[in-house]
Parts: sequence; structure tokens; C-alpha cells
Amino acid sequence: MTTDAPIACSLAAGELEGRLAAIAAVGTDSLISHEVEGKRHRMRFRSDATTRLRLERIIEAEARCCAFLDLSLTEEDDGLLLSISAPEPGQPIATLWPRRFPGAAA
Repeated sequence: MTTDAPIACSLAAGELEGRLAAIAAVGTDSLISHEVEGKRHRMRFRSDATTRLRLERIIEAEARCCAFLDLSLTEEDDGLLLSISAPEPGQPIATLWPRRFPGAAA
């Protein structure tokens, strides 16, 4: 995450629709749980090669359009953990972002 990155998304409307569809699909297929620790969202997914690849592609794409988001993916014993946070001005977006995954708590 770059702290001096603008708090804005650079995607055009058509690109945003495609990204949201990819996020929704992996959420529907693989999301296990969503919890909040302070200002960090932790989303646990099934651990398999396909889910990992899909999440890595989403993280890579988000890093280009929303560089202010801090997104990381780690493997734990019980699944893949996607962690999301942002600096204070980007907190509203970091809070809304997990809601794009069906099954994530509001």
C-alpha cells in the first residue's frame, strides 16, 4: 500500500462491472468467513489452486486501480486469508470492499 496514493478508483464503468463480477464469483464459490479486526478485514476462503489464482488476479488488478488499499493473501491451515485495510481517508472504501463478496457480513 502506498500512503501517498490517491484515494480513488481508476476503473472505467465497464471495467468496474467486470471486476465486481469476478469478486462476486469467487465469493460465491469459496468464501468461508469474514471478520473485522480493528480497521482490517480478514476474509477466509477455501484453499485450492483455483481460488488462490482468482484471488491473486483480483489483488493484482486492485493494486493497479486502487493503490491505497492494502491487500494481502496468505495461506493458513484452514484456508486462504485475504486481508484488506487502508489509510484513514480510504477506510470507507476498505469497509465497503469486502461486501462485494457474497456471504461477507456487512
